[in-house]
Amino acid sequence: MTGSPVTGLGSSRLGPAERAAALDRMAREEFDVVVVGGGIVGAGAALDAATRGLSVAVVEARDFASGTSSRSSKLIHGGLRYLEQYNFDLVREALTERGLLLQQIAPHLVRPVPFLLPTTHHVWERGYVGAGVALYDVLSLQMGSTRGVPAHRHLTRRGAMRLAPSLRKDAFTGAIQLWDAQVDDARYVMMALRTAAEYGAQIASRTQCVGFLREGERVTGLRVRDLESDTTAEVRAKQVVNATGVWTDDIQELVGGRGQIHVKASKGIHLVVPKDRIHSSTGILLRTEKSVLFVIPWGRHWIIGTTDTAWDLDRAHPAASKADIDYVLDHVNAVLTTPLTHDDVEGVYAGLRPLLTGETEETSKLSREHVVAHPVPGLVLVAGGKYTTYRVMAKDAIDAVAHGLDGKVAESCTDRVPLVGGDGFQAMWNARHRLAARSGLHVARIEHLLRRYGTLVDDLLTLIKGKPDLAKPLTGADDYLRAEIVYAASHEGARHLNDVLARRTRISIETWDRGVGVVQEAADLLAPVLGWSKKQRDREIEYYRKRVQAERASQTQDDDQEAAASRLGAPDIVPTATP
Repeated sequence: MTGSPVTGLGSSRLGPAERAAALDRMAREEFDVVVVGGGIVGAGAALDAATRGLSVAVVEARDFASGTSSRSSKLIHGGLRYLEQYNFDLVREALTERGLLLQQIAPHLVRPVPFLLPTTHHVWERGYVGAGVALYDVLSLQMGSTRGVPAHRHLTRRGAMRLAPSLRKDAFTGAIQLWDAQVDDARYVMMALRTAAEYGAQIASRTQCVGFLREGERVTGLRVRDLESDTTAEVRAKQVVNATGVWTDDIQELVGGRGQIHVKASKGIHLVVPKDRIHSSTGILLRTEKSVLFVIPWGRHWIIGTTDTAWDLDRAHPAASKADIDYVLDHVNAVLTTPLTHDDVEGVYAGLRPLLTGETEETSKLSREHVVAHPVPGLVLVAGGKYTTYRVMAKDAIDAVAHGLDGKVAESCTDRVPLVGGDGFQAMWNARHRLAARSGLHVARIEHLLRRYGTLVDDLLTLIKGKPDLAKPLTGADDYLRAEIVYAASHEGARHLNDVLARRTRISIETWDRGVGVVQEAADLLAPVLGWSKKQRDREIEYYRKRVQAERASQTQDDDQEAAASRLGAPDIVPTATP
């Protein structure tokens, strides 16, 4: 399914040739809309615009989803804590989106996940929290859609401990089991971008907006620098969308002022620990003094997080300090029979939430609701919000674009457009045993591939058929096949080793050595696809090792300033053009 049998407009493939072709078209054509930012909101805006029949270009300064959109809690949820703030509309909207993502838009990428919410008081808390969870379920049934996940249920302490034996008996009196959904956030962004490409969008990563084209007050396009070749070009557009998250204010300054909307960064960190360190068949949800702490099932691992602290240092490389890690460990250990230590932590990642600034200085109290604005003619800004409601944010942004365009623009239809790999997924899932027999792969491998690529699994199997050696797992990261490394570069826009190990796969947080043990094998697989010389391949390996070293060093520092300084010890690897 590399072509486009539905639309006939283009291919969903995002490889080196497609990037070059996209940059060529960007330099020659005028687009209806150019989107700045390749995270979830930018990807959603590109898809929304392309499916309305608009011509679209997308530029991203780094790798797709390399900021906030690869460093979330990886949950699709309504935001249970927003009920306490009486923000019913926000919760209802998010739960409606959750149902759409689970059942229509991305059944291959989004799946239900259970959580236990322990209670510590016999009567009042169970009634109070239970009423909130019941309302959560009711709101998810509104708008004429089905919930997509089971309803909540109350459990005794004994019943809860059957599901989660690792919980300390004296830490709670009972529990409520509720369901939300989870997703590989970076993979979802990639699939959204590939769907936009299938509908005709021209997309290029490592392409930085360095200025705006103007006709009087009106914005008429961008000046962009291709960071891979260090060349510049002009991209003309009738409308430009700023969907850059925590970089929103920076883009506003390029156009001549910060504008009326400001975004503040809030840091959240997550730990990854092996599955056997916590004996539980369900996720766990803990209320803290500031927010909510999740223990989230993640394959052969648990993801534990998050924190919520202000961050005003380097936004490209937020760093988790020892204090951050201690905070998460202390809170989860309060309910575990066998406490976790630093030695149990396989991986750590830190991300930044783009919050709309308000009067409060506490980031946990700033707004998660989004805003769309027209700061100057020809420029639309979208900011705030959360991952779950990206589609609504994108729709609102392109509604504003439509308002600025002459002529009638069709209404948004992304609530009815499956992402690539999603159409026909259930039928292919049902046939997974037959697919395994035909391909020679174990059914567990086929299930892994289906959950990552959906019906695009045929692409991977075609690669393997041509080169049977690609059916082997990576040495030192055997959850992933060698074919997936090649495919990341040939079809999914990966330009660098770090793109593959940190985002197209999750090897950088799922292995004890943070992926250092697979760098040679992975680089050897990527080199022919990306045209690397031996010198470039060696640079990629050296950079990745330095990045891991810098991250490990940052996680031993006591505060944000020291952690950030340590993390910046690894340089970025652009441009790639080397003799």
